[in-house]
Amino acid sequence: MRGRLPICDIKRTYPVKNKTANQYFMERFSCKVYRIALDAGFTCPNRDGKIDTRGCIFCSGCGSGEFSGNRDLGITEQIERGKELVRNKMPKEGGRFIAYFQAFSGTYAPVGRLKSLYEEAAYHPDVVAVAIATRPDCLPDEVLDLLTEINRIKPVWIELGLQTIHEKTAEYIRRGYPLRVYDDAVRALTQREIEVVAHIILGLPFETREDMLKTAEYVGSQPISGIKIHLLHVLKGTDLAAEYARGVFRCLSMEEYTDLVRDCIKLLPDDIVIHRMTGDGARRDLIAPMWSTDKKRVLNMLNEKLANI
Repeated sequence: MRGRLPICDIKRTYPVKNKTANQYFMERFSCKVYRIALDAGFTCPNRDGKIDTRGCIFCSGCGSGEFSGNRDLGITEQIERGKELVRNKMPKEGGRFIAYFQAFSGTYAPVGRLKSLYEEAAYHPDVVAVAIATRPDCLPDEVLDLLTEINRIKPVWIELGLQTIHEKTAEYIRRGYPLRVYDDAVRALTQREIEVVAHIILGLPFETREDMLKTAEYVGSQPISGIKIHLLHVLKGTDLAAEYARGVFRCLSMEEYTDLVRDCIKLLPDDIVIHRMTGDGARRDLIAPMWSTDKKRVLNMLNEKLANI
């Protein structure tokens, strides 16, 4: 497996207003739940030439799957290896797992292949849910029909990489689709009773504090069930790294970022679950901001600021 353990212990910090994923999953599944990040060998229309070949400006060669499993292994074997890696962290009563298709665009493949992959994960006896990270423009009707089928086996939620609502920024980061495509995807998924978790990034080049808060407010106005708030990381080998080296933009300070997270959460409805409040960049590839590697300090500051919401 590449890099760190492909396991995300879903606890992080504890905002008073909204539930964290750890709290929500404990209530829903009555046990400790761990996320096992999988790499099923997908690609992305922003890389295979359908839209572009360069990917998003911030995306590494791993397709945001730096901590995923080994794509050369089958889904069941990746899950079993993930279980072993987290075993020593589990409580005495044990725990269950979320099969998380993390790397690249998790719905961008022929439906027959997707069906085989999703069913293998959903029918695993220790898996309580299936999470799939993808792009809003990778959800044709036949894939939506398949997701509806899988949702009858185990709960499914789709993690949509929105990042920002601002079209100028979206063009700069080469997202490759307009905001209306995200809106349509949220509508189509919720109509089928499939939960949506939206991803946003704080600190994108040229965005003001007000721009970022508008993105959070907009996301909160949509019928989503959860949100992941990410810090912009500058990673080696990305086009964003070249922009950073040229001095085109600066990264947020820890104080700025934690203030923004607090204020974003203030704008969200109380029933939206906070799945993440900061991201992890692989240390070996991280250029900036280096303060993000001190996770304990970041989480302590977030706890302090969220306690006053």
